[in-house]
Amino acid sequence: MPKAIKKKYISFILNGVNYEEEVDDRILLSDFIRINLGMTGTNIGCEHGICGSCTIHINGRAVRSCLSLAVEIDNCKVSTIEGISKKNQNLSIIQKNFKQYFALQCGFCTPGIIMTLSDYLYRNKNASEKQIKDVISGHLCRCTGYSSIIKAAIQSAKEINNNV
Repeated sequence: MPKAIKKKYISFILNGVNYEEEVDDRILLSDFIRINLGMTGTNIGCEHGICGSCTIHINGRAVRSCLSLAVEIDNCKVSTIEGISKKNQNLSIIQKNFKQYFALQCGFCTPGIIMTLSDYLYRNKNASEKQIKDVISGHLCRCTGYSSIIKAAIQSAKEINNNV
């Protein structure tokens, strides 16, 4: 017999805004972010943590939201792609370089890759091309062939090192 769905109240900060929400104890974080919170920049691709399109930040670290439950963000700071560049502000360094190097076509994988790169490049100064390739190797892109993504990431690493 299936278990009854339980509800739990959680509080968290999402893109700088405090939330208190009641959630089903079994709802995936990716579904909660998209359906309940309306943050549709977090894409759902494989729902198995393989494609990387659902990557967000929890307490500053890149996480696959399809592998987490919503209840796990209780008392956490969460960022989605919508929080990387707020409305009426400039694009982030990484977003700017994705645009400049034409590192997206359909854009489905882009938010997840940017979230992963944002975590990695700000924590790892002077990231090499090989390190960048390794860190994005967990993301699937069906459009660009990755060369433009890598060029944008290398340029972003250079700019982040000069600004930090």
